[in-house]
Amino acid sequence: MTLLADLLSTVFERRYRTAKSVHLGGRPLAELAEELVGTAGETSGLALADEILARFETLTDQQRLEFFRHIATALDIDPEAVRSTLDAYEREPSKQTYRAFLTAAEPRRQELIRRLNRVPGATGQLVRLRAELLRLGAQEPQLAALDLDFRHLFASWFNRGFLVLRPISWESPAHILEKIIAYEAVHAITSWDDLRRRLKPDDRRCFAFFHPSMPDEPLIFVEVAMTKGVPSSIQTLLTEDRTPISAHEADTAVFYSISNCQKGLASISFGNSLIKQVASDLSLEMPGIKTFVTLSPIPGLAAWARQEGLEMPTQEPENMRAMAAHYLLNAKDHGGSPLDPVARFHLGNGAVVHAVHAAADTSEQGLAQSGGAMVNYLYDLSRVAQNHEVFETSRAVMAKPDVNALAESADFDPIRER
Repeated sequence: MTLLADLLSTVFERRYRTAKSVHLGGRPLAELAEELVGTAGETSGLALADEILARFETLTDQQRLEFFRHIATALDIDPEAVRSTLDAYEREPSKQTYRAFLTAAEPRRQELIRRLNRVPGATGQLVRLRAELLRLGAQEPQLAALDLDFRHLFASWFNRGFLVLRPISWESPAHILEKIIAYEAVHAITSWDDLRRRLKPDDRRCFAFFHPSMPDEPLIFVEVAMTKGVPSSIQTLLTEDRTPISAHEADTAVFYSISNCQKGLASISFGNSLIKQVASDLSLEMPGIKTFVTLSPIPGLAAWARQEGLEMPTQEPENMRAMAAHYLLNAKDHGGSPLDPVARFHLGNGAVVHAVHAAADTSEQGLAQSGGAMVNYLYDLSRVAQNHEVFETSRAVMAKPDVNALAESADFDPIRER
């Protein structure tokens, strides 16, 4: 099998080198894109795709925006063709009429993205290309459909069946460790010593999802602490002078940081699969661990309090806890989901609100976004599927009785701004 794989790889690389040798001149990028969608030749198609990707990297922001606008409009669907083929399928449902409808209903820009992806290493480039689309085109409604096309394709290319779960340790390659430092989005890693404290001790773990087409780029990673009991402070969890324990002494696994790494994969969900897979693996490795919780930020709390005209009772822990509990259980968006994005994520995965803590994150960021409050979400592996169904059906926020009582005790009148 290894010999056959090597032979096939050699043949493909020869084709690719031949494709790159095709002379394309200085033709406009938009013209090359339209030709790529229409070409039937493999060699010429690879040459066009490679040229488009290479040229895109050299464009200014304005030129990139103009390219996005062009493919969003010139390679859009033909509404009349969609209507007529749908009418034909409705009159006479058949394989042929259905195929005609599918062809008309799919914009040609989706085929452009697929053909660009045929170039070796192009998947990562396309992820970065979408990141540029999000950065430059966020305020342009005409580009929203193009972004949906990227999301539609990426949801297939990056589904769980293609992802590889890899442990990240202090012995991992340096270029991977550098990216863990750079991509950490919840609790900044301030130095290599800080990273070592999170990876090397026996009671610490880190896991990341990778894609075979992007083997050196983590997509998302989670940092885990094995502890005795449920922690109530991130500073205590990460302090320099803590005394590590043997992982097999622990009874609790704490997911204290989850970081998405690729801006171009925004809205492509990996976190739910990551947490459940890691929890399942750890339960097999360490049967003594019976509790799986997060120690999570509450990023929307301070903004919500300002909007409600409330002062943050940071010097009064019980009032702070009550406000945070009330916010998590009762503050909803227009669709009836929890207003807090981290709450939506974990509750949507089947977790429940387990405990709320004051003075749990005294960093500058923690104080600014939540007055230092943090929350534990509990993942009961025997009930996450049931909890997920309840949340998806009713948007009900499931919480432990203590948290419900805490939320009911919230009294905002004494702390309302005057």
